[in-house]
Amino acid sequence: MHKSEYHGGLQLRNRATGNYDQRTSSSAQIKHRTTVQRSKSSSLTSSPEAARRVHPRPSDKLNPKTINPFGEQSRAPSAFAAVYSKGGIPCRLVHGSVKHRLQWECPPEILPFDPLLITLAEGLRETKHPYTFVSKEGFRELLQVQGAPEKAVPLLPRLIPVLKAALVHPDDEVFERGLSALVQLSVVVGPSLNSHLKLLLTSLSKRLMDKKLKEPITSALQKLEQHGGSESLIIIKSKIPTYCSICC
Repeated sequence: MHKSEYHGGLQLRNRATGNYDQRTSSSAQIKHRTTVQRSKSSSLTSSPEAARRVHPRPSDKLNPKTINPFGEQSRAPSAFAAVYSKGGIPCRLVHGSVKHRLQWECPPEILPFDPLLITLAEGLRETKHPYTFVSKEGFRELLQVQGAPEKAVPLLPRLIPVLKAALVHPDDEVFERGLSALVQLSVVVGPSLNSHLKLLLTSLSKRLMDKKLKEPITSALQKLEQHGGSESLIIIKSKIPTYCSICC
């Protein structure tokens, strides 16, 4: 074979081999980069934090970090809830098999009404358990103790605005608790309540338009008249002209 032909063939083989090596090297580099990328992707998605970022769960919306700091969740507890959590209400809820009851830390007869009765009245505006039960039942039981009239009458100027707040509350259950508490108070203090009635009757008059509240309000007005005497009837009629006296 001629030397020039030999060298030419050798160059062709070398060139082909070089091209093959280059293609092999490029292919290896591509595979390596793909493997590295897959490894990084796998390591990222394998962590809980990354998984949540890639596929967020519905519960992530409840994460405290995403809650509006000015939303309802961040509001400070009510005055009654704060006092109750600190042990300022000397009674606790006892869950019974049939119904709940209160257990007093000491006989309620020896407890001062100031400020306990007012605090319980403030709790009537609560909408969460156990505050709703404790405030309603505590207010009722405290007014049943011996000597309650003498303790309750001096507190009327401070107690009436608190009851009014419950009676103007948009929640019907809160309103009914306030209405029940007002009747219980009238039983204890009698005619002493008459001078404060005008502050409360406007709220009752507005709620009379609600069919489901008309009957309990009418019943409450009759009891207010019963325990307040003839003077109470004049006051009730001045605010609610459609009221029919129990004496008619």
